[in-house]
Amino acid sequence: MPRLTTIGAALALGRAAKLDSPSTSLAAQVLLARLLGVARPWLLAHPEAALAAEAARAYTEQIARLAAGEPLAYLTGEQEFYGLTFAVSPQVLIPRPETELLVDEARAILGVHTPPERLRVAEVGTGSGCIAVALAVMVPRLSLVATEIAPGALGVAKTNAQRHGVVERIWFVRTDLMAALARGLDLVCANLPYLPTRVLAGLAVAQHEPLRALDGGPDGLELIRRLLAQARARINPGGTLLLEIEETHGPAACALAQQAFPRAALSLRKDLSGRDRLLRIDLP
Repeated sequence: MPRLTTIGAALALGRAAKLDSPSTSLAAQVLLARLLGVARPWLLAHPEAALAAEAARAYTEQIARLAAGEPLAYLTGEQEFYGLTFAVSPQVLIPRPETELLVDEARAILGVHTPPERLRVAEVGTGSGCIAVALAVMVPRLSLVATEIAPGALGVAKTNAQRHGVVERIWFVRTDLMAALARGLDLVCANLPYLPTRVLAGLAVAQHEPLRALDGGPDGLELIRRLLAQARARINPGGTLLLEIEETHGPAACALAQQAFPRAALSLRKDLSGRDRLLRIDLP
């Protein structure tokens, strides 16, 4: 590994990682800027600036981890979602842009109810807390419950609620899906694990992100199936469930929802890539 004494030498190392992949080169700039406490454009404008030995060692270590496939969000400890910055760690799934569709849909539902604080809202399997926290931030008078079975993930979610000043309006509950929740919910949101177990071994995401947050069982629908069964006794007439799904699961997820709620109105929403991403279940 070359000795890094300047910003320019460090940037060259970043460009060389992963055969000069553009995304890796950009991620390397983000890492270096974060280590030095400067803006990324400053790095590009000052390649001749000296790089302290301690910073060079830390940067070299992070570049090696990045080149090995570790997500940038785990190296920085942060990920942006819905215009907010969330703390993340290997204990939680990294928030994805496609999940913002669920937040959009939930906000639209909440927006037609006045006042929103009269509704009982739950997010099931909160992980990093990104959905619950985003909703609490965007709908100021809203209070909701967020469930999670993994204690490490629950800690990250609470940290994010504190970071964004909404911890007093989110009740965090450690439970299996909705098992500990009472009847009377009006809106249930969930982005549950939905990848079939058999495909995980071949996916890069499974090498670094928690398997518990990815593995949806043999057909990828195991947790959705269980959630629907639990929801039948807990959601009010006229209530709504919003479920993020894997892009090929639309017909199968709709069939499961129809079995659980025969009189419900079902609709699929597509993400920005035109793929089925969200199942909306409206109860009569």
